[in-house]
Amino acid sequence: MQEKFKHLDNGKKVHFRLNLIGSKNYKWVISVTLMSFLISASFSILSSNLLERLHSSLAFLVVLIIILFGIIFDIIGIAVTSAEEAPFHAMASRKYYGAKQAILLIRNANKVSSICNDVIGDISGVISGTASALIVLNITVGEGALITSAISVLVTGLVAALTIGGKAIGKTIAIENSNYIIYRVGMVLAIFRFGNSEKKNKTKGRINK
Repeated sequence: MQEKFKHLDNGKKVHFRLNLIGSKNYKWVISVTLMSFLISASFSILSSNLLERLHSSLAFLVVLIIILFGIIFDIIGIAVTSAEEAPFHAMASRKYYGAKQAILLIRNANKVSSICNDVIGDISGVISGTASALIVLNITVGEGALITSAISVLVTGLVAALTIGGKAIGKTIAIENSNYIIYRVGMVLAIFRFGNSEKKNKTKGRINK
């Protein structure tokens, strides 16, 4: 931690601590930018090809799934910044499944939040917007300008309302149930053996001895 003086309006100096975690992590910024580009481009191509072949009703169902996907990861991203690490240490000492993974998530909250909220959440929003435009084009083939405009406003407004409303509800859920949500995510990660590298290294060390 570093301390820095700040002058207040009354001329007095006050100590403020600067939290430098991640402030100079340029490699992470570059990697997450490249990851966002690759994921966004890949999903845009896949969703475009898929939606062009589907009926309008099924295509709209795919858009709803994309919106739900974005909302779920937005909830995880907010929950990880609100969760408390201390309860999970007690759970880990009692061998609760997924507790170690939950601690790992909280300790990397800035990166997890960036991936969930910025990368996956924003990409889902962009793709759902592009997908809704494709749906409008499929529905309004051969229709007049007035009908096309009306359907475009209706579909775009509905997608935006579902996205914003869903994330607004998700934020409340994430803050109120942050520890529970992160524990559940930790359990899912534990299934895939995520975060168990330390345990494996210890085991290898014992075998070598």
